Amino acid sequence: MLEKRLAPQTINGHLIVIRGFYNYLKDEEERGLDNPAVMGMALRLCKPLPRHLRDGDVEIFFEVVKKRRDVAMFMLMLRCGLRVEEIANLTLGAIDYRRNQIMVKFGKGAKDRVVYISNDAADALAVYLRVRPPTREQKVFLVEKGICKGKPISVRGIQKRIEYYSKKSGIPVSCHQLRHTMATQLLNADADLVTIQDLLGHTRIVTSQ
Repeated sequence: MLEKRLAPQTINGHLIVIRGFYNYLKDEEERGLDNPAVMGMALRLCKPLPRHLRDGDVEIFFEVVKKRRDVAMFMLMLRCGLRVEEIANLTLGAIDYRRNQIMVKFGKGAKDRVVYISNDAADALAVYLRVRPPTREQKVFLVEKGICKGKPISVRGIQKRIEYYSKKSGIPVSCHQLRHTMATQLLNADADLVTIQDLLGHTRIVTSQ
């Protein structure tokens, strides 16, 4: 298959089928056969670089985002580089409007970090907070309809919202792509890699690279 220049993913698929067939022969047919497709034989798959959105795609995407909550969530991903889990766990007390900062508590790897809020992200967040229902709930972003109304929106709930807008706008976009777009825009603006690493919350600079 390598000589035929088949892709590693295709070859790995064949290996899985062969391994499963020999497991069947051994377990169900009780054949005393050695499995030729041993674990660890799979080929390493290449990891493509993360994709980012072009400026025009960002504009088209946000044109279809109408809910103030959703605009605020996605703007924080795009401008602050927040992960979807960090958006879901963001609390009112973590926002410091006086310093234009957000304290991200227990990010990936249980790390805290400070990110800076751009003017447009701050405006979007303020617009949402003005219409956010009065509640004792400290999580910023809440479910707006259904039986879970008033409860914090889940990670999957946020992902479903971006999938909806992605389909509606015709722009393939994910929560993580907004984060990558922020990093790319910083790089294009000549920000140094260490600064980008700090803002994204990467433990190793090679991840940022």
